[in-house]
Amino acid sequence: MRYFVALIVVMFVAGCATGPIVKQPTAPFVQMNKEAVEFPSQDYLIQIGDELDIKFLYNPELNEKLPVRPDGRISLQLVKEVAVVGLTPSGLEKSLTEKYAGELKKPEITVIVRTFTAYKVFVDGEVGRVGLVPLVGPMTVYQAITSAGGWRETSRMNEIVVIRGATTGKPGVTVVNLERVLDNSDMSQNIQLMPMDIVYVPKSPIANVDTWADLYIRKLLPFGLPSPIPTPTTSSSIY
Repeated sequence: MRYFVALIVVMFVAGCATGPIVKQPTAPFVQMNKEAVEFPSQDYLIQIGDELDIKFLYNPELNEKLPVRPDGRISLQLVKEVAVVGLTPSGLEKSLTEKYAGELKKPEITVIVRTFTAYKVFVDGEVGRVGLVPLVGPMTVYQAITSAGGWRETSRMNEIVVIRGATTGKPGVTVVNLERVLDNSDMSQNIQLMPMDIVYVPKSPIANVDTWADLYIRKLLPFGLPSPIPTPTTSSSIY
């Protein structure tokens, strides 16, 4: 719950702010990058929506290919309902072997995960296509945004918000400056992502002012205003 509340708060603030979005990140991007780099060494845990192949070496008539249901279970012949979410493939093999021991003479079972539902990141904000992006191998913030159709002219590229928590259980928010990545001045900003990370690309201050003017001024006046609204010369800039 805190994970999604954090997203809502960041999106609301990003929509209104003309200054820095997150003044004090709750997690340094160096630490978040380290978590993502080390994550592949962990055993995969089966998730809702994953597609599993259950193969019986000596009883191929019992072979099944089926998705994990929203209740975290699968239905198999002879043993019926089996809870699988949170188990590793080898852990599920052991559990099924025990369950089929009373039904088969020699249960030799292999579990293969065909699709990995949890291995995705969500990209939102000023990008070409908002939505889930498959996490196939190591993926950085830049690669995730590119996979989502790239950034827009209205994107605030020096304050990309990365929200983490669904995978590690430790909610964290950090901000990376992708402008420093694009000009090769600080490639460490291009952190590696983990499954279920959220990458939010906010609007630039100019875009925010222009959106506000469109909603509250242009439609009420009988004459036109310039578009975009010029940035006040006395205001501070984050670029």
